[in-house]
Amino acid sequence: MKTVGKERFVITALCLVVVGIYLFVNAPPKLEQTTAESSGRRIPVEQFFSMLDAENASIRAMYTAEIVGPGQKNGLKFDENWKKREVLAGPLPALFLRETSALLQRDVAGINLFLGSDFPIVSANGFKGLQVEYFKQVRADGKAQFFQDPSTKLYTAMFPDVASAKPCVSCHNDHDKTPKKDWKLNDIMGATTWLYPRKSVPFEDVLQTIEALRRSAVSTYAMYLDKVTKLPDQVQPMIGKQWPKEGHYLPDIETFGKAIAARNSAGTLAGLLNTAEAARK
Repeated sequence: MKTVGKERFVITALCLVVVGIYLFVNAPPKLEQTTAESSGRRIPVEQFFSMLDAENASIRAMYTAEIVGPGQKNGLKFDENWKKREVLAGPLPALFLRETSALLQRDVAGINLFLGSDFPIVSANGFKGLQVEYFKQVRADGKAQFFQDPSTKLYTAMFPDVASAKPCVSCHNDHDKTPKKDWKLNDIMGATTWLYPRKSVPFEDVLQTIEALRRSAVSTYAMYLDKVTKLPDQVQPMIGKQWPKEGHYLPDIETFGKAIAARNSAGTLAGLLNTAEAARK
């Protein structure tokens, strides 16, 4: 199996983005620059959050719908204790996000991502301070909330986390530590919450963070594949180009990463170019 460090497909997938940004930041006339924060080479943190969340939501949806769901039907296991050496299982979708977040935060200074709830199974995942009040609005209208927390000075975005798959609902309802047992499909179960210390972000940092997010997701998936290779031969799926919906298969690291790029690159490029166009006006 190839190491994650050799997986450079994410860079290739972002080439179009780089070209688009290059044309924008180098094209005359230049925007008048008064401060570093007002430079045309930066984007508002709210749009930075929105692009990252769209990337993250798409990755998580793909993992849930194309790995966990059909994988369970083929006998594959996914467990909250998946990181224990003796547990030969993959991460549940929320834990896939948590591991991806941990790797991302290790790679990109200042960024923070967590999945919180007002009914958390683990108390550490409960909202704190102003997050509690802003999540009430998320639950009320289903719209993202953006604010700066005066106690931490961090810019914050809270995006609704919707129960979009039956396994998510049943897992939470059946968990022995859940404070709520009547979740239904399409309920807002919590919020994907991002934090960052600055109100605008250089385009170069945006690109690097998107690449780091994808790389972190692929690394998390690679950790799962490492578990799979330790399964007994008679239950071990074939790892290659095929997906669980096609049978007892799992995509290899490269196939998984290319699928992320295929799903996300066009939308991310459009978001960046729209931001660039808006900055020109």
